[in-house]
Amino acid sequence: MSAAAAAPLLSPEAQAQPAPPAEDLGEVVITGIPYGVTRRATTLAVDVLDQETLSTAPPGTLGDVLNGLPGVRSTAFGAGASRPVIRGMAGPRVLVLSNGVGLIDASGLSPDHQVAADPGDASRIEVLRGPSTLAYGGTAIGGVVNVIDNRIASERPVDGLEGGLSVQSTSVDAGWSTSADLSAAFGPLVVSLEGQRREAGDYAIPRPAESRRQVEAEGETLETLQGGELENSFSNLSVYGGGLSWIGPEGFVGLSIRHTDADYGVPGHEAHHDPDADAALVTIGLEQTRYDLRGEWGLSVGPFERIRFSGGYADYEHTEFEGDEAGTQFRSDGWEGRAELIQRPVDGWRGAFGIQALRRDLDAIGDEAYVPQTHISEAGIYTLQRLDSGRFGLEGGLRYDSRRLESLAGARDFQNVSASLGLFYRPTRAWFVGLSLASNGRAPTEAELFADGPHAATRSFEIGSADLGSERATSVEGTLHLDLGSVTADLHLYHARYDGFIDLAPTGAEEDGLPVLSYLQTDAAFSGFEAQVAWRVWDAGERRTFSLETTADSVRATTDLGPPARIPPWSINVRGVLEFDAWTGRIDLREVGEQDRTGAFELPTDGYTTLNAFVSWAPDPDRGLRLYAEARNLNDAEVREHASFLKDLAPSPGRNIRLGVNYRF
Repeated sequence: MSAAAAAPLLSPEAQAQPAPPAEDLGEVVITGIPYGVTRRATTLAVDVLDQETLSTAPPGTLGDVLNGLPGVRSTAFGAGASRPVIRGMAGPRVLVLSNGVGLIDASGLSPDHQVAADPGDASRIEVLRGPSTLAYGGTAIGGVVNVIDNRIASERPVDGLEGGLSVQSTSVDAGWSTSADLSAAFGPLVVSLEGQRREAGDYAIPRPAESRRQVEAEGETLETLQGGELENSFSNLSVYGGGLSWIGPEGFVGLSIRHTDADYGVPGHEAHHDPDADAALVTIGLEQTRYDLRGEWGLSVGPFERIRFSGGYADYEHTEFEGDEAGTQFRSDGWEGRAELIQRPVDGWRGAFGIQALRRDLDAIGDEAYVPQTHISEAGIYTLQRLDSGRFGLEGGLRYDSRRLESLAGARDFQNVSASLGLFYRPTRAWFVGLSLASNGRAPTEAELFADGPHAATRSFEIGSADLGSERATSVEGTLHLDLGSVTADLHLYHARYDGFIDLAPTGAEEDGLPVLSYLQTDAAFSGFEAQVAWRVWDAGERRTFSLETTADSVRATTDLGPPARIPPWSINVRGVLEFDAWTGRIDLREVGEQDRTGAFELPTDGYTTLNAFVSWAPDPDRGLRLYAEARNLNDAEVREHASFLKDLAPSPGRNIRLGVNYRF
C-alpha cells in the first residue's frame, strides 16, 4: 500500500487536529541535535539502531553491520576493515564518532584500515545522512555515524545492577564471538565493565575470488565457477574496558578506558618487494587505548539550562605485516573535546551553542609510508537553533572552523564557514514536510595535501597537492515523514553541488610499477533519494503483529571529469516481519542493481539478489533469555559491492548460518 493510498485511514477529524509537540512523536535523536528532537520531527535524515536490534546483529565491522540501511553501503574491504559509505561518500567525508567524539585513529586514511569503534560493544548507533549536521564540522560533509556505549553511565541501573552476556557462532567462516557487560551502583557511583572477543577464519565464497569481468579484462576466461575460501580473509578482535560515573540530582560526570586489539588479513593484497620471491600475504595488527571524559550538568546562567561536555584521548598503532615481518606502521595519538551550552526552551524555541577542538599527530614508517608525519589541529564554534510552533517551524545552524596541518612537506591553514536552514510544516498530526538548504566547507586531509608514494590498498602511487583549497558542498533536501498508525513512511530527496570537489584521478603515468593517481579539484554533483515504508498488515494486540517493510535508495554522481569511482548502484529491500508472543520471524529480499556508470579504469559491477531469514524466541524482549538463528545469503549469491576497492578480487561471504543466544538481567 502506498503512503498516498493510506491517507484515508486517518479520519478527517484527526487530520484537522494540530500537530503534537516533537517530543511526543517517538525516539529522541542524540547525534547532532544537542537539545533533543525525534527522528520524525526533523529535516535531518536519521536512522537509529537500538540495543534490541544490536543484540542480535551479526558480528562484523561497522560498515558491514550498517550496510543495507537507506543510503548506506560498505567499503567491503574484507572481513576486518569495512567502513560505511553514505550517499556515495566514504573515507574523509564520513565522520565516525565514539559517544560524540572522533576516533583519533587512522581509519579515514586508507580503506584497509579498521575503524577503532566496533558495533559489538555498542548500545546504540545513530546514522545521519547528508551534510546538514553542523555540530561536527567539515569531516561530516557526507554524513555521521555515532557509536554509543554505556561505559560512562548517565543513569543508575535498574535495582542497582544490570548486565548481559551474548554468544554467537557463524558457519561461513567457522567464527564465534562473545561479549559481556555489567553495571553496578554503589550510592551515587556507577561502575561499568564491558568486553568482547571475536574470532573468524577465512570465509567461504560462492564463486572464484577474481570476478568474471576482471578475468575477461585480462584477456582470459574463468577456468571454474566453483568458489571455496577467500584467502587471507580472517579477522580477530578483542575489546575490553570500563567506566566510573558519579550521578547526582543535577546530572552526571564520568571517566572510561577502552583497549582494542585486532588482527586481520587483507585479501587480494600481497607484498612484492622481491620479484624472485613468493609474494607475502599482508595482515594488519591494530592496537588502541582510549580514555574518555563525559558529563552533563544542570545550570541556570542567562538563557542556558544545562552544560554538556565530552572529550577523548587515544593512542593508536597500526602495523602492516608482510608475512611474518613487520612492514609499514601508522601511529596516531591525540585528543578531541567539545562542550555545549543548552538553552532553556522558550515558546517553542530551543537551541545550543558549542565549541570543539582537536589535536592529533599522525606518523607513518616503512615502505608504504606514503603520507609524511603530520600534526593536525582544529577548532570550531557553532550554534544550532530550532523554532517549533506546532504546525510550522524552522531549524538551522552556523559554524566556523579552522584547521591547520603541519608536515615536513609544508604547512597549510584553512578556515570555513558552514550554515544550514530548514523549514517544516505539519498539515496534520500524521504529516511532516520539510525543506532544508546547507552550505558546508571541508578542508583537505593530510593524504590529499601531502601524499607521495605507493599505496597498496588502492593499488596505485598517490600524489597529493599542497595547493588544494577547501571543498564546498551546497545542498538542498526535501523530507517527508508520515505516521498513520498502521502505515509509516520516510522519504528524502536531495541534490548536492560540490565546488572544488577533491578527487583522486589517474595521470596516465606509472611509478614503481603502479599507476600514478593525483589529487585534484573539480566540480561535482550528487543527487538521489532514500525511501522507507512500513505497513502493519495485521495487529491483534501487543506482540501479535505482521508487517511489510520496504526501503529503497539511489544516488547518481558526476564530475567535470566524468562519473566518480565507486558510486553504489540503486537498491531495494522488501521485508516481512511476524511477531507472535515470544517469537519473532523475518524474511528479507534484497535487490542491488548493476553499476555501469564507472570512473576511469574502473570495471562495471553486476547486480545481485540475496535472501535472508531470521527467527528468535524471547519471552521478554528487554530482559531475560533470547535465542535466535539466521540464514544470510540463503541463495548463495555472488555479492560484489561496487563501493569496494576489492570488488573484483574479494567478493562478500556466501551462504551463512548464524546461531546466537543472549541474556540480559
